[in-house]
Amino acid sequence: MAPPELDALGAAARALGRADLVVVATGAGMSRESGIPTFREALTGLWARFDPEEMATEQAFRRAPARVFGWYAWRRMVVRAAVPHAGYDAIVALERLLPEVLVVTQNVDGLHARAGSRRVVELHGSLERFRCLDAGHPYPADAVPEPATEGELAPPACPRCGAPIRPGVVWFGEVLPEREVALAWEAAARCAVMLVVGTSGLVQPAAALPRVARDAGAFVVEVNPEPSDVSPFATVVCRGSAGVVLPALVARMGGSA
Repeated sequence: MAPPELDALGAAARALGRADLVVVATGAGMSRESGIPTFREALTGLWARFDPEEMATEQAFRRAPARVFGWYAWRRMVVRAAVPHAGYDAIVALERLLPEVLVVTQNVDGLHARAGSRRVVELHGSLERFRCLDAGHPYPADAVPEPATEGELAPPACPRCGAPIRPGVVWFGEVLPEREVALAWEAAARCAVMLVVGTSGLVQPAAALPRVARDAGAFVVEVNPEPSDVSPFATVVCRGSAGVVLPALVARMGGSA
């Protein structure tokens, strides 16, 4: 008898091979394999004395704009130096093998798009998008200065209204972007397979997506080295890192990353 891991991989590959729509839902574990620290892990060094809430609310930004903007500018610099791992390439390979694949991510690093994924829904925004605080006027990412060192950095002023420029991410107390939420929930409700990769299943409302898919009859595959809140209701669980499991899954389907 094959070991459970191979049984799960084979079952996942067979389900994917029959699917018309696949949703790949990714979380912080996906990014961590490329060396990107999670939100709380990034609060090290100079930033270690701050609570996450002090760096990720509108009130904190209004109170200390240079501190908050400097932290996000430093995070963007770390992300830009990162390289998408083999798991990202495997998702791109799935897009070539299957009729329709939609990536829904909680991550703000943009690695899916950099790896070549064509349809990516960023539920929590992006470190590469900026807008002004008061009116929401967009601001070009290339015009945002990069920090010379880890520390405070004054945000630019909006050329249209003078308000400070903020990162285009979802802060604590803010609602998720309406268009992205609609796309993600609609796809979750009609997908044949959902791959849940590197997420704890704790961050709401994104954590509800696998349940939406499962309740609608989808085959839910968890890819995670550790048990999570997704594990109990996943159809199959593939224990291991995304960089190992996803290429193996593509190979079982006859493709290559």
